[in-house]
Amino acid sequence: MRWKIVGLMFVVSAVSYLDRNNLSIAASAIKKAYALSDVQLGMVFSAFALGYGLSQPFAGWVADRFGPYLTISVAIVWWGIFTAMTPLVPQGIAYALPLLIVVRLALGVGEAAIFPASNRLISSWIPSSERGLANGLVFAGVGIGGGIAPPLVTWIMISYGWEWAFYVSALLGLVAGAIWLLFVRDNPRDHKAVSQSELAYIEAGMPSSSQGGAPPIPWRRVIRDRQVMTLTLSYFCFGYVAYIFFSWFFVYLSTVRGLDLKSSAIYSTLPFLAMTVFSTLGGMLSDRLARARGERVGRCFLAAAAMVLASVFVAAATQVEDARFASLILAGGAGSLYVAQSAYWTLTANIGGKSSGIVSGVMNMGAQIGGVITASSTALIAQSFGWTASFLAASAVAFIGGLIWLLVDPHHSLSDNR
Repeated sequence: MRWKIVGLMFVVSAVSYLDRNNLSIAASAIKKAYALSDVQLGMVFSAFALGYGLSQPFAGWVADRFGPYLTISVAIVWWGIFTAMTPLVPQGIAYALPLLIVVRLALGVGEAAIFPASNRLISSWIPSSERGLANGLVFAGVGIGGGIAPPLVTWIMISYGWEWAFYVSALLGLVAGAIWLLFVRDNPRDHKAVSQSELAYIEAGMPSSSQGGAPPIPWRRVIRDRQVMTLTLSYFCFGYVAYIFFSWFFVYLSTVRGLDLKSSAIYSTLPFLAMTVFSTLGGMLSDRLARARGERVGRCFLAAAAMVLASVFVAAATQVEDARFASLILAGGAGSLYVAQSAYWTLTANIGGKSSGIVSGVMNMGAQIGGVITASSTALIAQSFGWTASFLAASAVAFIGGLIWLLVDPHHSLSDNR
């Protein structure tokens, strides 16, 4: 049953990324409808990342306080409403841009709960030895959602208009929410489908930080913790690079590399398919290495190597003339980046235990601040120095994020007195 719960979290993750990526796919139509420049479009992209990022610690606290079941249920309804509201912003009025920014900011607030709540769910359902794979599968949903978005949104735009891309995305979210309400519970002890043998297996594999009636960890202690801040800084670098793909990749292929709309839709799926495959493989490899060689090798060294390799791929893509070949190389960068994904969330689940929601929320805020910066800075750097400079900047950030992993202590726990 624990893997069915992870599978449902995978579905929610995929739908959430479909809902946030539809704007980047419909960017050309929205720019025309609202007469936006690239810099103004970047402001709309940044609004989502800002609302999403600044809400992360609070969303984690909510998940710890009220449980991931209720938290995600409310979040799905919230983000469905604001996804549907995006095309309802009137065109041709003086305040269209501020309204778009407010709607996307609110959408970001709604989606902020997904991954802190997911990590809280994993800390209750999944033994430590399986958390790399569990997190890898959850974040494979990011790749699936991001990969489905280009062809699905493009087809809807061509067939029915760009507005319907948002309405359909909202409807899919509500369907996922209904399934969630029916089948998920906060703890395995509360789920009737969990057998006694599986319950015993889950509880035997829990770290001490996830057991007992330990009180919630205070905010101040989380924020002041050196290991939490080290992970947050590295995840800032991760988010900076990831948001290149979530915000600008489709625009880059269609307007900079010169691919037509349908070709852009096809080739822009490649990074997200790579994320799907390598997030899962990275989680499996992380668990296996952690069991065989220890947590430092399985979590820290693997993540460091993955991010450095991502840096190499992103830089190499700027030197390739052919747009299709460049897409393949950038897909390698996205896949390498997502090999590191499960390590971040596995360690925050282990560090925080029953307070893993707030710990992972603080860490994820770092990634979203990176996203805020890259959503706007990518266009600004490209405007001043060219698109090659934008991707080289992302390459440098990925390299730094990999080096920071070497400073992480994988055995650290906030439940200890150290």
